[in-house]
Amino acid sequence: MYADVLVEYGAKALDRKFTYIIPERLSNSIKVGIKVIVPFGNTTINGFVINIKNKTENENLKEIIDIPKQNFILNEELLKLGNFIKENTLCSLISAYQCMLPTSMKVKTIKSNYQKYDEYLCLVSRKDALNYIENNKRASKQLELLNKLLITDKILKKEYSNIVVNKLLDLNLIKIIKENKYRINKPNVLFKSLTLTKEQKDAVDCVKNSFNKSDIFLLYGITGSGKTEVYMNLIEEVVNNGKEAIMLVPEISLTTQIVNRFYERFGAKVAIFHSSLSEGEKYDEYHKILNGDVKIVVGTRSAIFVPFQNIGLIILDEEQSSNYKQDNNPRYHAKDIAIERAKYHKCPVLLGSATPSLESMARGLKGVYKLLTLTKRIGDATLPEISIVDMQSEYQKGNMIISDLLDKEIKERLLKKEQVIIFLNRRGFNTIITCKNCGYTFKCPNCDITLTYHKSSNHLRCHYCGYTLLNTDICPTCKEKALSNLGLGTEKLEEELNKKYNAKIIRMDIDTTSKKGSQEEMIKNIEDGNADIIVGTQMISKGFDFPNVSLVGIINADESLNIPDFRSGERTFELLTQTSGRAGRKNLKGKVIIQTFNPENKTISFVQNADYNALFNYEMGIRKCLKYPPYYYLTLIKIASKDYELASKEATKVFKFLNNKLSDTIILGPTTASMFKFNNIYRFQIILKYKNYEKIKDTLIELDEAYKVNTHVFIEIDNNPSRI
Repeated sequence: MYADVLVEYGAKALDRKFTYIIPERLSNSIKVGIKVIVPFGNTTINGFVINIKNKTENENLKEIIDIPKQNFILNEELLKLGNFIKENTLCSLISAYQCMLPTSMKVKTIKSNYQKYDEYLCLVSRKDALNYIENNKRASKQLELLNKLLITDKILKKEYSNIVVNKLLDLNLIKIIKENKYRINKPNVLFKSLTLTKEQKDAVDCVKNSFNKSDIFLLYGITGSGKTEVYMNLIEEVVNNGKEAIMLVPEISLTTQIVNRFYERFGAKVAIFHSSLSEGEKYDEYHKILNGDVKIVVGTRSAIFVPFQNIGLIILDEEQSSNYKQDNNPRYHAKDIAIERAKYHKCPVLLGSATPSLESMARGLKGVYKLLTLTKRIGDATLPEISIVDMQSEYQKGNMIISDLLDKEIKERLLKKEQVIIFLNRRGFNTIITCKNCGYTFKCPNCDITLTYHKSSNHLRCHYCGYTLLNTDICPTCKEKALSNLGLGTEKLEEELNKKYNAKIIRMDIDTTSKKGSQEEMIKNIEDGNADIIVGTQMISKGFDFPNVSLVGIINADESLNIPDFRSGERTFELLTQTSGRAGRKNLKGKVIIQTFNPENKTISFVQNADYNALFNYEMGIRKCLKYPPYYYLTLIKIASKDYELASKEATKVFKFLNNKLSDTIILGPTTASMFKFNNIYRFQIILKYKNYEKIKDTLIELDEAYKVNTHVFIEIDNNPSRI
């Protein structure tokens, strides 16, 4: 017997099967999808068995060495899914499988033992224990342990000294058993349910009617309309039918509140899965899923791959989020994986959002997706009143950060003991440090970007590659003490608010929530009323439900409009609308103040009027004229090298190749990439616009093959990129 093995190396040059002999001693254990240890050159490595056969034309084959103890089998569905990812992202097959697994399960040599046990003592024989008790009256501790074990099945080993335990082990009266110990344990708690509104019930019933079908639904519900309750009702029905559900959220910051709601509703049936878990916690949660101990998984993008065997529903909340698209290899989109898994399991996919992506809404209106709507907030809550402030006139009054109107509203909320959210989508203290004398600006030596100043650490930092530089007052070029700080980040905003108001302020951004457990602690403080003002980046813009927040202030609202991307208008509308939606979610009347230098901008006016339909029609008109999605598909090709001249030369070569090969395709470029220099690598890009992927797929594969052994120039092919 022979096995075709996919080895652990992700290099595309090794993206093929290697055949090995299955030794007799392993013949009953080797299965398709199993992890094995094999010889490779002068070393031993790991791989997955992807085929078993009776004969081969290859000669001088080596034998499989062993099966690792920490074993895992890629089931039929995951094996097929790997091929789907490879075909659609043009990654190596092993990269497709690796992205599905947590670190502890990846096909590589893993030295860490992530498994934790509790050790218990139990009786070997009740009869022998009774005889020992009868004949040994003086061994009090041993007798105490045996008497307890006669009453209860098992006792934690650590409750008794090693002397007592070892004596009874030597006499073969007791034995030690090990049971898996999970790092995250949630008890079953009281069921909490809310009465559905008519709109919610109609949405639930519509999806329920498609159970056992792979239909795709788009739930368009305004902020505060109760989408989460729709999700939980559907999941409850799925679990009651003996099936499993996956619930995805786009950001780790959103998991805390929503997971707590799921724990309250479903208790120990829920597992969580996201990148902020330790490797040990991921190991535990993954094994709960493998062992069938849970029925629901709540997590971020990677949770779409959890090895459920009988999925009844997949939900993507905030479906428009670009976080569902992986930026590095393999460049998959969680939505595509969800739809593919739904086909396999014959179950529906539910996409939910208050600001659906234009592509999803277009499919909903055409009937490709089934469109469901929630048009009213829960209870007596209404959408907040939105006011626009022109910051040009405020600057003339000397108000550089907080306008007069926002200042007045903040003071009113503080007097009423209501909470305020101040949103600024830029972390750090200052965004630019420059010299007033010679014009020198601090830039990252590895990337084409200015360094951001972080006052708390007194460092300048690159937010792309992580390069840091200790801040000094002296210009490195002219040696003058003439440095000027420009720009505004959340750290500086927090400092200014502390100077201006006597209030308890919490700042939520990547810098303050990186420590494990810090985010959960902040959210609890906000919910308990231990915060008056919450300052944050986009991590506070959606998903959170803080009933005491009555005011939202948005600083530099038009910053994202200036990003050179065809989705900038759509993304600005989403960001501002979602952030506005944090105000007035319960009984308090909400107010939103948007500070902008472009008060006449159409996108800003759409936000003020909460008019998604107007935004949709306006942006779709632009997309149609410029041949962007959903009218055309896009592929972004990046040509990268450490050598600028070589990257430029190869970019021109790639353009000529594509131009000769492709018809009915618009080819734009080559141009420098939006982030031209990244980590000392120069990047050019070419954009393809087309109607049918099948017509260009073979050409893209040919291009990819041509560069897979090139060690000086790298080609990145990104189908349906989230940014260009």
